[in-house]
Amino acid sequence: MCGVKGDPWRSAVTQVGVPRESSRGERRVALVPRVVERLTDLGLDVIIERGAGTGALIPDSAFENAGAQFGDPWQADVVVKVAPPSAEEIGRLHEGAVLIGFLSPLAHPDVVASLTEAGVTGFAMEAVPRISRAQSMDALSSQANVAGYRAALLAAEELARFVPMLTTAAGTVPPAKALVLGAGVAGLQALATLRRLGAHTTGYDVRPEVAEQVRSVGARWLSLGIEAAGSGGYARELTEAERAEQQDLLSKSITGFDIVITTAQVPGRRAPTLVTADAVRGMRPGSVVVDLAGESGGNCELTVPGQTVVVDGVTIAAPLNLPADMPEHASELYARNVLSLLELLVDADGALAPDFDDQVVAGSCATGRVG
Repeated sequence: MCGVKGDPWRSAVTQVGVPRESSRGERRVALVPRVVERLTDLGLDVIIERGAGTGALIPDSAFENAGAQFGDPWQADVVVKVAPPSAEEIGRLHEGAVLIGFLSPLAHPDVVASLTEAGVTGFAMEAVPRISRAQSMDALSSQANVAGYRAALLAAEELARFVPMLTTAAGTVPPAKALVLGAGVAGLQALATLRRLGAHTTGYDVRPEVAEQVRSVGARWLSLGIEAAGSGGYARELTEAERAEQQDLLSKSITGFDIVITTAQVPGRRAPTLVTADAVRGMRPGSVVVDLAGESGGNCELTVPGQTVVVDGVTIAAPLNLPADMPEHASELYARNVLSLLELLVDADGALAPDFDDQVVAGSCATGRVG
């Protein structure tokens, strides 16, 4: 249960700690110098671990020039991270501390339980309500933009053919045909990027209301006649009969594309299978599938999470944590999201004063205590 307004916090001037990320392959950092400057202007003290920005190509000197101090970030009033904390990291937090980051409360309930036991109030960036007022805090969307862009580039790199149409003295080469399954932020960014690269693009989603968004980035809309609009901007889980029909219709459509990028996920559940083994084997050799749902099992039946495999000449890539491959800009976007949330959690004097009657504060709070 999360705290309530009036919880006793440690100090009048809030200290914000920024540790170096310890998760394998995680190159992002939770705050960047420009955001550090803003926090110090708000009256907060920023304590950063040396080398915290190395993976994101940000030297210690840039943080120091922005007003940060070097020290032990784990003893700060508020600790901001990117990846979920390890058991060892949770053990370094003091009782009454606040932790902000991707906490994966649905996928990793053990993290939530450990934070609760430690007396830590945890704000999960992925739990920020998807409402207009909270758009500046929507870290899922900011990082999905990075992932969608990167997925399009990965697809172009793995494709054994040209992406744009080329007119040469030897004749004309037609553009690649690309299909993106799932028209959320990542999917729309992938479509827009592939179109800029010169591909003929098509988008599909079980939510019919996003068809106009697909068309707005210059892509065609693939309609299968199956609708599954859900809440919070997500699709609902399909029924067994709907899944069977969807797979059959998609399998017939997928074989005509050179590039397929999948982005479909259901929070707290295994990713739905959209690309069957038969569909992959029906694609032309040299084609590519980029599966962005690998961390939750994958949308492709032949996906091996974290690996790139080739089946009957078709490349299937299932990268994990793509935003970490573009750590500089991914960190900048994420830091702005964290800043917007922090601005909501502190008062005009820089003291930590979360209002748990606020929809955004209450909605993003995953663990805590009642004072």
